[in-house]
Amino acid sequence: MRIRDTLSPAEARRIALAAQGFTEPRPDSPCERRHLRRLLARIGLLQIDSVNVLVRSHYLPAFSRLGTYAPTLLEESAWGTGKRDLFEYWGHEASLIPIAMQPLFRWRMARAERGEGIYGGIARFARERADYIAAALAEVSDRGPMGASEFSLAGASSGGWWGWSDGKIALEYLFWCGRVTTAGRRGFERLYDLPERVLPRAVLDSPTPPEEEAHRALTRSAARALGIATERDLRDYFRLDPADSKRAVAALVEAGELLPVTVKGWDRPAYLHPDARCPRRVEAAALLSPFDSLVWERDRTERIFGFRYRLEIYTPAHKREHGYYVLPFLLGDRLVARVDLKSDRAGGALLVHAAHGEAGMDPAVVAPPLAEELRRLAGWLGLERVAIGDRGDLAAALRSDT
Repeated sequence: MRIRDTLSPAEARRIALAAQGFTEPRPDSPCERRHLRRLLARIGLLQIDSVNVLVRSHYLPAFSRLGTYAPTLLEESAWGTGKRDLFEYWGHEASLIPIAMQPLFRWRMARAERGEGIYGGIARFARERADYIAAALAEVSDRGPMGASEFSLAGASSGGWWGWSDGKIALEYLFWCGRVTTAGRRGFERLYDLPERVLPRAVLDSPTPPEEEAHRALTRSAARALGIATERDLRDYFRLDPADSKRAVAALVEAGELLPVTVKGWDRPAYLHPDARCPRRVEAAALLSPFDSLVWERDRTERIFGFRYRLEIYTPAHKREHGYYVLPFLLGDRLVARVDLKSDRAGGALLVHAAHGEAGMDPAVVAPPLAEELRRLAGWLGLERVAIGDRGDLAAALRSDT
């Protein structure tokens, strides 16, 4: 479908879904590393999150788009002993990023070393404890890969930054600066090592682009992943500073690599990637991580889907509206429901504590495909059954379908 200069909200929604990979069929054959590579080339990164009530978030986006796959494929891509496709760094929060993009983040590493763009307490620690930082780097050089818990100079907890010890603060500062990287994970604990022992030599030897060139490249990647976006959407994808983002967007518009368009009902200008597609229909059915790149920017999610989404993990239980760990359900080109999920690994069950449909959605239409996705999710997680609770207007319809 030819894309015009003025788009309807429905067209913008379909463009966004196509850009994020929800119009591609799931592989018929078992998922392979090449499928993950293609997905990461499309969406640019996976946000890492520690919450494990269902499954850690970075595993879910591939499941949402590719269907059942072996989580070890992602683990080998990120932390394996062979050739890696991904590395860990601050992209959109802590992220897994295609390894070829590492040079595009060296400006952020250089700023971090100057104490810019990082938590103020960590920057202050680095200024005041330079000898300690040097000792931490020397120990990683001598002993890595190693976790913060193994650091001989770990010291007492500071009481701040999630109760981190001095050693953890030092190692995280070095990680932010690119002086150490993630060699692997033990459980969820990051194992630190020198980049030259983890990253490919070809990547380390590649030239460092000037800051503005890197900002343009990251904005270009964000535009490809989003399809259609405001400047603020593009800025948020890789967490660029406002001034850096605005310069990059202006340069890409001037070069014809971003196309200014108008979306009816949007209160700010929009930009279209030149390769964006606007399919006539979207026939997706997918459960989405709260940290999926389709929905992680909540204002954009509300603007595109009319779906107000807030994660209620830190909300007191009696004040939660939809539940503790709630996943949106995408059906066609709309977010039609939300389900509060938990893996009961001991009991072998996927627990659906609550299931709520969006206003105007017919439970008889939504429940069957949602039940099918829940069964698929349970099977992927190695759980034997789906157990539906009582809360939510979709619960009864779901129980009749599972």
